Amino acid sequence: MTEESPLIASLRAAVAAAPDDVALRVHFAELLLDAGRADEAIEHAAAALSRAPGDPAARALMARAMGGTGVPAPEPPQAPAGHRAPGTSSPGVPEKRTGAHDFDWAAAEEQVSDVVPPRFSDVGTPDDVIPVPSTPAGAQGMWEVERTDGLRLADVGGMQEVKDRLEAAFLAPMRNPELRRLYGKSLRGGLLLYGPPGCGKTFLARAVAGELGAGFLSVTVSDVLDQFLGNSEKNLHEIFAAARREAPCVVMFDELDAIGGKRSRHQSTTMRTVVNQLLMELDGVESATANEGVFVLAATNAPWDVDLALRRPGRLDRMVLVTPPDAPARGAILQYHLRERPIERIDLNALVARTDGYSGADLAHVCESASEIALMDSVRSGTPRMITTTDLLTAAGQIRPSCAEWFAAAENVATFANESGAYDDLVRYLRTRGRR
Repeated sequence: MTEESPLIASLRAAVAAAPDDVALRVHFAELLLDAGRADEAIEHAAAALSRAPGDPAARALMARAMGGTGVPAPEPPQAPAGHRAPGTSSPGVPEKRTGAHDFDWAAAEEQVSDVVPPRFSDVGTPDDVIPVPSTPAGAQGMWEVERTDGLRLADVGGMQEVKDRLEAAFLAPMRNPELRRLYGKSLRGGLLLYGPPGCGKTFLARAVAGELGAGFLSVTVSDVLDQFLGNSEKNLHEIFAAARREAPCVVMFDELDAIGGKRSRHQSTTMRTVVNQLLMELDGVESATANEGVFVLAATNAPWDVDLALRRPGRLDRMVLVTPPDAPARGAILQYHLRERPIERIDLNALVARTDGYSGADLAHVCESASEIALMDSVRSGTPRMITTTDLLTAAGQIRPSCAEWFAAAENVATFANESGAYDDLVRYLRTRGRR
């Protein structure tokens, strides 16, 4: 094999670094063809056509490499029903080619079929469908900032201690701009909501956005993580870019431990780079005021699994424990889930007392189960009846509070891993429950 020229070697490296640059690949293929390396030229021409099927330079190159004149074949015009377009054959009758520019693209595609897959395939069963790489949502401006103006913290029943912490962290500085400037309080900030699942952390974040009159951007794991290298980091950047454009804006990261888990636990570098990107976005590396007016809230059921760098001062440096709803909150949640159901003389106080320690999701399940009890009785008797307190208490007795397992794990953390005092509020809550 002859020694490769420096120009071809340089272009080969450039194509490897930017495989989707069609113009660069076509230029490289032309040099290969001029150097007598037709097989390689056909391979790169086919790769260019797979990315840009209508590119005239790529089509001309393929025609030249396959022995044509290098002039791309024109697209055939659409013929009316029952008529043939000029230059086409009747079924089963081969058409004689009359010009050197009539290149046989079907033959070319068949010859390079081992280089690139076909652009289209017949779709049979779902298993036959070839998966298409996902496009990052941010690349097409699909990060839509919601408005939650009609929602306030007053709509959240009970949970007064949590509301007070949110007031001090976000709401008071926003409502008093002159005092904020006097005391040098920045509008940047981050707060981590943690606690057992189903206790309303996301609802609280929406209420904060409503109180601020700010936009709300909810981010889940599937919004960030992508199977293709670099897309996850790009998604994070686009999320923060959208929030900065719409400032003031509250960005809510749900399941933060899945996005920002401890880097020391990851074997590959993929998740580490995602955490690194999140750290850079929280710091607003573009400028000192990049995140002004962007309020970052995050929710997690496992704060002990979150990377410590995310909880550094200036990032998600404040933690708020969101516990199962207290008595006023349970009453409000039960009334909400029973509001459109046929109920009769419900003893709300008895039900609130019976459901101590239940999460909001548990309470919704109690109402659903009580409805099933009444429905099945109505089916058996043939006469519809109302949902009663007995139905609700029976359902509550059949449903175990889902928070018990979480508190069992949290108790170990509060006992053996609280040297920094980060979980002091958890320790106090456990003491009120007689668990520690």
